[in-house]
Amino acid sequence: MISLIPSWAHHYKEFWDLLRRRNLWFIKLRYGAVGMLLLFLVASEFIIGIRFTSTQTLSIYFVTGMILVYNALLHYLRRFVASNPEQFNPIHHSLIQMILDIIALFLLVYYTGSIESPLFLLFVFHLIIGSLILPGVVVYSIAVVVVVLFTSIVFLEYYGVIIHHTAAGLLVNPVYNDFNYIISFTIFFAFLIFVSVLLTNNIARQLYRNEERLLESLDKLNKAEEEKQKYIIGVVHELKSPIAAVLSYLDLVLQKYVGPLNEVVEQKLTSAKERAVEAIYLINNILKISKLRLTSDIVKEEVKLKEIICSVLEKQKAGFESKRITLKLTENRNQDTPVPGDRFLMEMAISNIIVNAIKYVSVDGIIDILISGLNEGVNLDISDNGVGIPADEHENIFKDFYRASNIKNKGYEGAGLGLSVVKQIILRHGGKISVQSPGRIAMPGKPGTSFKIFIPF
Repeated sequence: MISLIPSWAHHYKEFWDLLRRRNLWFIKLRYGAVGMLLLFLVASEFIIGIRFTSTQTLSIYFVTGMILVYNALLHYLRRFVASNPEQFNPIHHSLIQMILDIIALFLLVYYTGSIESPLFLLFVFHLIIGSLILPGVVVYSIAVVVVVLFTSIVFLEYYGVIIHHTAAGLLVNPVYNDFNYIISFTIFFAFLIFVSVLLTNNIARQLYRNEERLLESLDKLNKAEEEKQKYIIGVVHELKSPIAAVLSYLDLVLQKYVGPLNEVVEQKLTSAKERAVEAIYLINNILKISKLRLTSDIVKEEVKLKEIICSVLEKQKAGFESKRITLKLTENRNQDTPVPGDRFLMEMAISNIIVNAIKYVSVDGIIDILISGLNEGVNLDISDNGVGIPADEHENIFKDFYRASNIKNKGYEGAGLGLSVVKQIILRHGGKISVQSPGRIAMPGKPGTSFKIFIPF
């Protein structure tokens, strides 16, 4: 299979998507062309006054039917065309479309008067379209073939080798037998064809060069991001060790292995320990984010979301009890159908949301978890009646280090990294996550939040 795809675009998804969209657009346009041809036949006879012979009429109907048939076939087959430079791909699909259109157009132009037919301009239209997709050498080759064949038909008609089909009523006097007109017309036709191809192909080539440079820039950015994440992991990991050591020493002192403590000193040390634990938690989150961004692969197994949720709830039991939170877990499924996923990452995501819910509800608050199933996957709704999130900040809460304005400077601990981790995990599993506030169980003065998660089977 001849490769017509530039090397830089072999693995460029946007390039393949563009080719597919253009192919579909051409197919839809061709359906419109069939309708225009039928309208042209009707208008020629009843409005314009152009008269075709029975041979011409039958031929035009035949070509119109042929276009409709091969277009429907191309429309059907496009779904099986692979985006693979080594196989039959969308650009080959485009080339076949163009060749079939050129053949059909030659038949239409011949049976509507050749040099006298206004349809010759469609050759220019097709070559301009081809120049936007196909490599220059292919388009120029097609342009040469079109010019040579069209000129050959015109001169063969002039010398009487083949029959000329006149469109009666289109011209007052025939011009197919006027040598000077034929020479002038064919020169102009060739000039128009090649200038159109030259200009359009130059524009297309420049656009492809810009795409290539953009792709190179994206590759450099990705490599820089990878290096940055590796650097962050190294630096943060080094920070973790001394903080963990300080935490160990604080534990020894607080457990009074080095002697008794007075109440004031013990409070200060307890506060220092809490800050050290918070620092370790923050460092672990940064490490998790960096590791997630370094790799696109996750180890998937069959995991049951309800089991994961129950495990998280058990681990957070002390938090529920300390605030006397009312917990409700409802499953609207007949069975806990597993989903493919990384158990550790899924538990991390769900735990982050539930820990946030515990943090932001007041004493005697409510947390309501709803699990429902569809044919495509599992829906998870985690709702609370806590402080909520301002409506204009819903899109920002999944960004790194972002904290909602209604919780800043109000004593709520956190670094704004948890939901960023959650979103990345859900996306890595092919799922979706959205936020709603006021939430599903909102109350007066307690707007709360609902996180809606979808994980596909």
